[in-house]
Amino acid sequence: MITAPLRHALTTTDVGNPVVNISIFAAFVLVTLVIVVRASRTNRSAADFYAGGRNFTGGQNGTAIAGDYLSAASFLGICGAIAVNGYDGFLYSIGFLVAWLVALLLVAELLRNTGRFTMADVLSFRLRQRPVRMAAALATLLVVFFYLLAQMAGAGGLVALLLGIDGQAGKNLVIAVVGALMIVYVLVGGMKGTTWVQIIKAVLLIIGAAVMTVWVLAHFGFSLSGLLQGAVDSAGEGGAALLEPGKQYGATPLSKVSFLSLALALVLGTAGLPHVLMRFYTVPTAKEARRSVVWAIWLIGIFYLFTLVLGYGAAALVGPETITSAPGGVNSAAPLLAFALGGEVLLGIIAAVAFATILAVVAGLTITAAASFSHDIYANVIKRGSVGADGEVKVARWTVVVIGAVAIVGGIYAQNQNVAFLVALAFAVAASANLPTIVFSLFWKRFNTAGALWSIYGGLISCIVLIALSPVVSGSETAMFPNADFAVFPLTNPGIVSIPLGFVLGIVGTLTSREQPHPEKFAEMEVRSLTGAGAERAVSRH
Repeated sequence: MITAPLRHALTTTDVGNPVVNISIFAAFVLVTLVIVVRASRTNRSAADFYAGGRNFTGGQNGTAIAGDYLSAASFLGICGAIAVNGYDGFLYSIGFLVAWLVALLLVAELLRNTGRFTMADVLSFRLRQRPVRMAAALATLLVVFFYLLAQMAGAGGLVALLLGIDGQAGKNLVIAVVGALMIVYVLVGGMKGTTWVQIIKAVLLIIGAAVMTVWVLAHFGFSLSGLLQGAVDSAGEGGAALLEPGKQYGATPLSKVSFLSLALALVLGTAGLPHVLMRFYTVPTAKEARRSVVWAIWLIGIFYLFTLVLGYGAAALVGPETITSAPGGVNSAAPLLAFALGGEVLLGIIAAVAFATILAVVAGLTITAAASFSHDIYANVIKRGSVGADGEVKVARWTVVVIGAVAIVGGIYAQNQNVAFLVALAFAVAASANLPTIVFSLFWKRFNTAGALWSIYGGLISCIVLIALSPVVSGSETAMFPNADFAVFPLTNPGIVSIPLGFVLGIVGTLTSREQPHPEKFAEMEVRSLTGAGAERAVSRH
């Protein structure tokens, strides 16, 4: 257990040394900006800006995928969820990891072979291009928006903790700074710069988590049972609930349904996340795409094992009550654990890694959204394919600025939410709107444009409406609008309703449409998806 003076320090807003923390932050930002500027010198085409020139190896891309995927939700949110809710918090780790098997088996190689830059390239290959691209781009933008909310909320809580900021204005300023840095990274470096930032961040995050894991286990004589007992003791009365299922999900029938809904969203959402799917286009071959996923699974799996020790370590050495009362709330568990273990220096290092995590992920999300708008909506819907690559990239850069501004405003309103939970909402949107259409496009010969539009818009609208009417938005102290109450949908994650609905609507829309199928286009797409033949020219010219 930590000492009483240190416990007292953790209960105050003065955690660590702000000068040390800011210095480490500044050093990381300076180093990564240099890397981004160097990478930007080779950005000469749309393929360079969107896909990094397709020159990354499977190992490099797999590490970058891990860097993109291991977001603030993974490091801050899951550690906090385990520290406060124990077993039920670890379910996030399991769901996020198992989801990669779906991505590996269903979409990774096939998408790489049939697309160029975005998910909409695949969906529009054998369907009417303009309406499908518009629908896919809107779904992509909304998924990115929810994901960005999580990262911004994590940034606000993290830096508020490190700098002892209690006032709302200070937290808002922190979020604005993160948004500004995100814009600079993407505008300057494109996908190449973003990828290298993600690789560096993944290495730092896994090493940092490994050091803390060994440190925590050493504190308890490398006894996992001793660690778990320490968490139970620190939690006080009812602490045994940390080791049993049901502390967060399972107390009531409604909470059990909420868990099933969350599990569906986590397991199926990864295969529909546009910023993850876009990473498959940065490798030269389908073989490298497969290697990317294998690398990512190993790195992500190892990291999620670390979160189990870190979460229970935070519960044991810091205490659930101290964590929830800190300026960053449950998202402060990992930084507070670092402070309890190694004082202000370790706290500064781990916080800088967490800050790097947020910057790398928001950069990847932003370039995905920019590519989706400029490539799908502007170039192929508004301009009908008549715009040049330079004009397309110019629009993408302006889109980055707009997305950054929207993310800042949204992040300000989302500060009270657990970042792992916010990411789960993004997964629900991706699984409801994107995954059904991807699966049907790749595997169902009769699938047509009407089915795609029914599936995307139906899954998207149902998911967004249910989220808006859920306790996440109103009706609770931690809601985005705590003073309002229009929560008529009782579940905190809509996946159990919206995901099956997306699949059903795709089937209904296809079967009720008079549109004739194009078996020759499906045959061509099947050959491309399985062999990679003609992957560079995989954009439909309907």
